[in-house]
Amino acid sequence: MSTVTLPAGDWIRGISIRQPWTTAILTGAKTIENRPRPWRTGWVLLHASQQIERPALRLPLVARTIRGRELVTGAVVGVARITDCHQDPEGSPPCTEWAQADAWHVALADVQELALPVPVGGQLGPWKPTPDLLEQVFQQLPGFRP
Repeated sequence: MSTVTLPAGDWIRGISIRQPWTTAILTGAKTIENRPRPWRTGWVLLHASQQIERPALRLPLVARTIRGRELVTGAVVGVARITDCHQDPEGSPPCTEWAQADAWHVALADVQELALPVPVGGQLGPWKPTPDLLEQVFQQLPGFRP
């Protein structure tokens, strides 16, 4: 699929996430990404940032979820759709076992993993992908329809 068949305008952003959290999202198990500020709904490129959060590798939930998977860094590894962004009400149980208290919970759905990671630098906060990056990503997802 070329970028010509994709929607015009500002319809997709990149989200950079440290490993092993990115891989946990790709497995389908982690449906919430914790952020300090709210995010808008819509499509995002899942970017595995350069850093690996090593202490997280020892958490049983993470270890079970990512077992046997490669932890790619510095690349777009998939796409997902943000369907909601919320905070859990004070004193209520977390919305999922992945949710952190006092964080904004970015709900992810329709996760699609790329067969070949696309190397690119990310950045903090939502970032706008280049047309060339979008073309490289969506060549690998010929059935993608936003």
